[in-house]
Formats: sequence, C-alpha cells, structure tokens
Amino acid sequence: MHTKLKRLWKIIRRLSGDDAYEVYLKNLHKQQCKHNNTECSKPLSKAEFFKKWQDEKWQGIKRCC
Repeated sequence: MHTKLKRLWKIIRRLSGDDAYEVYLKNLHKQQCKHNNTECSKPLSKAEFFKKWQDEKWQGIKRCC
C-alpha cells in the first residue's frame, strides 16, 4: 500500500510540474558534467528556474479581452 501511494504521489508531482526543478538539476548534471567532461556551470536557483519556466510557458499568449 505504501509503495502504491509513493508511486501515485510521484505521478501527481510529475503531472503538476512540481518536480520540474529536480528533473532540471538531474538533466543539467548529466548533460554538462558527464558528456562534455568540462567544468559544470552553476545551475539556476529554484526561484530563477521557476521564473524562467513560467515565462517560457506563457510567452506569446495573447488575450482578446
């Protein structure tokens, strides 16, 4: 029962975008540090990431009213 609840919670977080920052950090580390063999750039802070994420999500929205 406990594992089913954890799995459900993970799905809810993924669908709502609540885990977006954790996914961003994971992917950033994979892409920059391991594949390029170079020094990692500093990741965005959580606030900076969500600001950028919101801006990209709502960019270009035009309202008629």
